[in-house]
Amino acid sequence: MSAGPVSTGPVSTGQVSNAPQPPGLVATARLLAEGAVSSRQLTEESLRRIAASQPELNAFRVVRGEAALAEADAADRRLAAGERLPLLGVPLAVKDDMDVAGESTAFGCAGDFPPKSADSEAVRRLRAAGAVIVGKTTSPELGQWPFTEGPAFGDTRNPWHTGYTPGGSSGGSAAAVAAGLVPAALGSDGAGSVRIPAAWTHLVGIKPQRGRISTWPDPESFRGLTVNGVLARTVADAALLLDAASGPHPEDLHRPAPISAVTAAAGGPPRRLRIALSFGMAFTATPKSLDPVVRSAVERLAGRLEALGHEVIPEDPRYGQIGLTFVPRATSGVREWADRVPDPALLDPRTHEAVRTGRLLGGLALRAARRAEPLLQRRIGEIFGRFDVVLTPTTATPPLPIGALSGLGALATDRAMIAACPYAWTWNVLGWPGVNVPAGFTEQGLPLGAQLLGPAHSEPLLIALAAQLEAEERWADRWPGGVS
Repeated sequence: MSAGPVSTGPVSTGQVSNAPQPPGLVATARLLAEGAVSSRQLTEESLRRIAASQPELNAFRVVRGEAALAEADAADRRLAAGERLPLLGVPLAVKDDMDVAGESTAFGCAGDFPPKSADSEAVRRLRAAGAVIVGKTTSPELGQWPFTEGPAFGDTRNPWHTGYTPGGSSGGSAAAVAAGLVPAALGSDGAGSVRIPAAWTHLVGIKPQRGRISTWPDPESFRGLTVNGVLARTVADAALLLDAASGPHPEDLHRPAPISAVTAAAGGPPRRLRIALSFGMAFTATPKSLDPVVRSAVERLAGRLEALGHEVIPEDPRYGQIGLTFVPRATSGVREWADRVPDPALLDPRTHEAVRTGRLLGGLALRAARRAEPLLQRRIGEIFGRFDVVLTPTTATPPLPIGALSGLGALATDRAMIAACPYAWTWNVLGWPGVNVPAGFTEQGLPLGAQLLGPAHSEPLLIALAAQLEAEERWADRWPGGVS
């Protein structure tokens, strides 16, 4: 592997890089198990690439240099002794809303946050699988927005064109994986926060069933809207990380029915499926429209699915007034997180507005929103009596320029955010799985994405379909220019 500066300009559409690239997660784990490379070598290379890219990409809030190298040395000793674990010695990153022992969890906020004494359950499971945690990636303040910018850490930029955002709120994790700084990373998704940055950085992003990856030390996150998920360059890599991170904590509120290992699902095509192609958006009382370049990209993928033998039929889920249940839960979650901030005066004015809304809606409206979820699941889930999968755009627009939403008030930010990203949040209300898959590029070389959405516990089916698409599309052959 070699390292160089990250390109500050766009790449050509769908550029296929001929330069040597870092191996993905599956390949890295195999190389370590075979003794072809040491964890120390891989971790040193990852840290070097992070340092080289940080002035431009700014993907990390915390880099665990010495601690990561100590973990790598311990992994090498275990490998030499014959121990084998799924991720033993692999350098990975996690989003900065997940606790890592010895590090603070600032979740995009300014202030002096104390270090945590214990790992979150998701991080504990990664360590149990042998992973080396090289750092914590950037997030906008309390994960509220589909961009990753803020006064606490600066602007995180898209490796495909650093004039644009990688999306959010898991933008740091997406930028790190897209640029090859780590082979995969954990993020979280409360309204599309894994799927949106995956779409805008040419990655596979999996939002699993609520509770599949524990949110402990929170029994649930953002009143059940937010789940932890994975970002990787290939379906097999994403599936491996999902399997390693999955599993409940004894005090989790959500404990989904077990599913078979999703790594197996990535290894074979699904049966012939009925797929609903949906461009309809849930009602939000705000203006929004689908960019023609995004529609064209998703229609092209639909054609690919038909060529693979699947039946694709235009049909929209019956969303109804689902948006009325989202706002009380989301703003209550912001309010609860804001109470943990050492100095609330440092919070963005838009966060203060969300906190006020959360207080206003935190009683009867919140209880009604939670009670409505089973009804919404039945209403919207009706489509899965006729179809196996729903295919939609992940976002309505290509990536936004850096600073496009800076300086806006709360209402203007909400309107702009909904206009760019109206497709992902409904599945957070329902708690069901969704997978972003790369859908192509704009003429300027900016990535686009599409969602494969399923009912409860459908991760294996979605992953099998994504892997079948990937075998035809060869997403992982395309890298940002200058990243090597």
